[in-house]
Amino acid sequence: MNIFNYITIITVILLTILILVQTRGASLGAGLGGAGEVNTTRRGTDKTIFQLTIVVAVVFSASLVLGVIQK
Repeated sequence: MNIFNYITIITVILLTILILVQTRGASLGAGLGGAGEVNTTRRGTDKTIFQLTIVVAVVFSASLVLGVIQK
């Protein structure tokens, strides 16, 4: 296994955790989009987690592409 495989595995785990942490509301319906909140403003840690999720998703995508190119 090369370094891109390890990066991909680590980022997919982090991405999964970050997405699950972002769930709003206490019910399952809120987690699946049925919360009824249309316009929300991200502040504080919610905004930081959201931005970190974007960064991890970009790193994940780049590691996949670079891993395929390397082979």
